[in-house]
Amino acid sequence: MNTMDNLEKQLICPICLEMFTKPVVILPCQHNLCRKCANDVFQAANPYLPTRAGSLTSGGRFRCPSCRHEVVLDRHGVYGLQRNLLVENIIDMFKQESSSTKPEPVKKEETPMCEVHKEEKINIYCVTHGVPTCSMCKVFGAHKDCEVAPITSVFQTKKTELSDGIAMMVGTNDRMQGIISQLEEACRAIEENSCRQKTQLCEKFDHLYTILEDKKREMCQKVTAEQEEKVNYIRGLTRKYGDHLEESCKIVETGIQTMEEQAQAVFLQVTKPLLQKIAEASSIAHLEKVERGYENMDHFSVDFRRERQALRSIDFIQDEDDEDEDGETELSDAEVTQAIQNLSVSTSKSPGTASST
Repeated sequence: MNTMDNLEKQLICPICLEMFTKPVVILPCQHNLCRKCANDVFQAANPYLPTRAGSLTSGGRFRCPSCRHEVVLDRHGVYGLQRNLLVENIIDMFKQESSSTKPEPVKKEETPMCEVHKEEKINIYCVTHGVPTCSMCKVFGAHKDCEVAPITSVFQTKKTELSDGIAMMVGTNDRMQGIISQLEEACRAIEENSCRQKTQLCEKFDHLYTILEDKKREMCQKVTAEQEEKVNYIRGLTRKYGDHLEESCKIVETGIQTMEEQAQAVFLQVTKPLLQKIAEASSIAHLEKVERGYENMDHFSVDFRRERQALRSIDFIQDEDDEDEDGETELSDAEVTQAIQNLSVSTSKSPGTASST
């Protein structure tokens, strides 16, 4: 009964001075209250906050009645406090044990008998060996040289030790539950911080992707511009050579017709201007010629080794002391971005565009 009384004292609410009524909530200072009592204290400390069905519905604060530690609540009020399921389970076990230890009608206590001396009741306690025994064992038996004590006094001492141990375990369990709550809160904070950092990281990489796409489009436009310039020039020359070829074909046709002329005088009259036209048409020196390698576009070459190294060196910001063993440090995000923006086509003067000889 002393053990149960000591345990019951640990389960008394400091507000209503009765055994905790479920649900039981645990405060940040690790003290416990009935949720109804916590709500009463909260309302008394925050009389002007809006209520709903007798409970505060917005955040506020109050002080723990046991240690005066200030408790700050969120918008859920006392319903945001964590339930102490451990204390609730202990209350259930206490009530069950209390009901089972009620005196039963007319039940005679049975005293165990000594295993060595079958007719002797166990009535003393061997302090040396820590076991209950009988008087005959003390006088003639295995415990004749041992220190003994009355079994009643040892019973009360052990009962008190057990009660104190249970009370200590309840306090330890309360602290352990507080630590668990802190660890769970740390896990939530880690998840939230990780999600925020990953979002920022993705935004920065998207920015780099945009820079690369813009730079690729700009460099492709340079190649396309020269392509169009050269193609247009070649097509212009093709038309000139085509016109010259057409004119030469007409002169050849005229020459063939002249060869069929039988009248010598007429033949000689048309031969001179025709020969002059043939001489002029046979010469293509006045037409432009394309230099060797004009069609080559290899001068639009790129060397991305430095930029590739910059991209591979992208990493999180390190402390100033956390440098590579060889003394080289990683490039910052700004340096990587600048390196990408500086991407350009390595252009050398293209082979002579065209010349007229």
